[in-house]
Amino acid sequence: MHATLPLLNALSFPAIRRDQLQALQINLTYLCNQRCLHCHVNAGPTRTEAMTDESLTLLHQVIDAHSVNTLDLTGGAPEMHPRFREIVAHARREGLRVIDRCNLTILSEPGYEDLADFLAENRVEVSASLPCYSRDNVDKQRGDGVFDASIEGLHKLNKLGYGIEGSGLILDLVYNPQGASLPPPQGQLEADFKVHLAEDFGIQFNHLLTITNQPIARFGSTLVSKGQFNNYMQLLRDSYRAENLNGLMCRSLVSVDWQGYLYDCDFNQMLELPMELPGLIGRDRPHLRDLLQSSSLDGNPIVTRDHCYACTAGQGSSCAGALKD
Repeated sequence: MHATLPLLNALSFPAIRRDQLQALQINLTYLCNQRCLHCHVNAGPTRTEAMTDESLTLLHQVIDAHSVNTLDLTGGAPEMHPRFREIVAHARREGLRVIDRCNLTILSEPGYEDLADFLAENRVEVSASLPCYSRDNVDKQRGDGVFDASIEGLHKLNKLGYGIEGSGLILDLVYNPQGASLPPPQGQLEADFKVHLAEDFGIQFNHLLTITNQPIARFGSTLVSKGQFNNYMQLLRDSYRAENLNGLMCRSLVSVDWQGYLYDCDFNQMLELPMELPGLIGRDRPHLRDLLQSSSLDGNPIVTRDHCYACTAGQGSSCAGALKD
């Protein structure tokens, strides 16, 4: 049972608009082999939502029709969608950069033993969750045994060349704070991770991406239950930096849910705040099919609420890590 979240203000965050569309971030499924405390999607082993065949056909058409250069696959565990490999293969044939938001433990699950090989063969970039180099901290946030399984997954990726200089196979790690605080400086934390993971486990990776926890869904409910929600929101507002606005991922990315509906970001998707698209008739939210009819999204307003302060607080936050270091 989740605590009820307060309504997020629609007025205080600055108005921002879209630039050229560069990336599609697709939430393929809420199904996941883990159930992490910080997960803003409320993903888990019992979720059944998954992108339909109809929406996947439209996705392929949008990729073919638009000049997007990146397909960012997320979930849940996106690899658990039955057509994950088909989606990756189509995007790579079209010359797109493909990112897999991987939780690492999926690489050891029965039926996924050859997943790492598939990712390497298709030169998919792996953006892997690892909130700490400490077993206790990781298992506390993500579940017992997750750390050891994650290390096993990283070893498997390293053996294929991921994270190794000169291989061209990108392996980035993703860090989320454990509680109601902002991430530490990304550069210093990356250096610490590289030292500890190399010395303790012989693991290499390319970059560490620090992401601020969003005060929504499972993490937001935890804040409410602990009486920390208002203080955390105040921390985000007090840490706002206007210079981070230009680098926000929502300016060049469209988030697509498992039903094919469009949002300015994955967080708005979870809050059911659809993207604003002029010209919709009789519908209150745009769909993938509308992208086939829209040649450009430049200048479109971006839907904002107070949770957007999480992306502009301190060093800033995006799916590509800190905006400033």
